Amino acid sequence: MSSFVIKSIGNALNATSLVSSKYASKKALNLFASPRKGRYTDEQRKVVSSALFEEITYDGLDIATYRWNGKGKTILLVHGWESNASRWDYILEDLKAQNYNIIALDAPAHGRSGGKQFNAVLYSEFINIVAQKFQPEAMIGHSVGGMASVFFMHSYPLDSVKKMILLGAPAHFTGVFARYKSMMGYNRRISNGLDRIVLERFGKSVDYFSAANFTKSIKAKGLIIHDKKDKIIPYEDAQLFANRYKNAELISTSGFGHGLKDKSLTPKVIEFINS
Repeated sequence: MSSFVIKSIGNALNATSLVSSKYASKKALNLFASPRKGRYTDEQRKVVSSALFEEITYDGLDIATYRWNGKGKTILLVHGWESNASRWDYILEDLKAQNYNIIALDAPAHGRSGGKQFNAVLYSEFINIVAQKFQPEAMIGHSVGGMASVFFMHSYPLDSVKKMILLGAPAHFTGVFARYKSMMGYNRRISNGLDRIVLERFGKSVDYFSAANFTKSIKAKGLIIHDKKDKIIPYEDAQLFANRYKNAELISTSGFGHGLKDKSLTPKVIEFINS
């Protein structure tokens, strides 16, 4: 969406909030949680066409999983917002060359998974179901996929997971929410209303959902990779992770953007998994 359209929607909801802040806040949250893309294009389907496809059901929703069988370590790949398992195309062949047993999943309302809305807590539940089935030894999570992976390991510590790789991951939900509110230009009625809905829905305030804080309880070794010029998730989030995640190292890049798909990073990821 263009900035004009975004601001127009924000202004319309701000006007609506004068009549009913609760209704406007619900609309704002629905907008926040509804991906505009992430379902497979014909080109993206080719990436996962060689995988063994399997659906697992959780709470009435289908979780799409993809498996490239190998005899080595089991690796779970967790994509980010408005994406799907095809985003791992750039690294798949290198992981296959290591003979890893590779598992990928699609997030709620993304790819071939069920649902119409997304949130990181639900995503962490999806990850838990998949991880319990396949018992990965390492996880690679990009962006909110990294955040959801941390949520999963905090809520459902899994002994099989020895390594966690976080690529451009947000350190806390407060920042994600604040950037959304700012981008849309929401007034205080909607801003406060959004916070109230999160509290009512999850029984926790927005600031509770801090992936950086949650890493304090994670025993698996961590590798944090973040670009200093990331325009989506600030580099400060990586620094916060590095400060809280005591058993992790930080690799800083410059010019690779939020996607971090540069091939020069792949050997470092593989070396970390194999160490």
